Amino acid sequence: MKFLDRMMEQRSRELAQRSSRRGLLKGLGSLLVGSAAIPLLPVARASAAGNPGQPVEEGDPSSCDYWRYCAIDGFLCDCCGGSANTCPPGTEMSPVTWIGTCLNPADGRNYVISYNDCCGKSSCGACLCQRDEGDRPPYRPDATNDINWCLGTSSAAYHCSTAIVVGVALEDS
Repeated sequence: MKFLDRMMEQRSRELAQRSSRRGLLKGLGSLLVGSAAIPLLPVARASAAGNPGQPVEEGDPSSCDYWRYCAIDGFLCDCCGGSANTCPPGTEMSPVTWIGTCLNPADGRNYVISYNDCCGKSSCGACLCQRDEGDRPPYRPDATNDINWCLGTSSAAYHCSTAIVVGVALEDS
């Protein structure tokens, strides 16, 4: 046992002579910053055709009856120079959102939809759509469409709303 103690002591002293506390702190800091950057790396996405999380799209995205709009409340970005997924030029998408679950009649599956407001211009005024399926009271803000979601943007002026498919909703068991 003494042999093991002596060997560990010798190795510890050698390591202490070759390194410094600042070097150790530098290495730990680099490790922390590097590990925090991992989520920022690009990820290979499956193609839309082979990805079971992507729905079959049928219908008119500029119509309030479009399947994605089951819980929307606002002007459709598809009528305002954007699309169901993108904001019109000159606006920015709000980083906060409300969600809904909509049934796609084309494949009979339920999808989680993220409703993001596009902000920075005055209201679009075209294609007002208010469908409140699954709407919850404001004390459940993640599932209510009665709030101005233009928080975290450079302007709180509401312009229109998008309906982005997040993925397939889990089945109730």
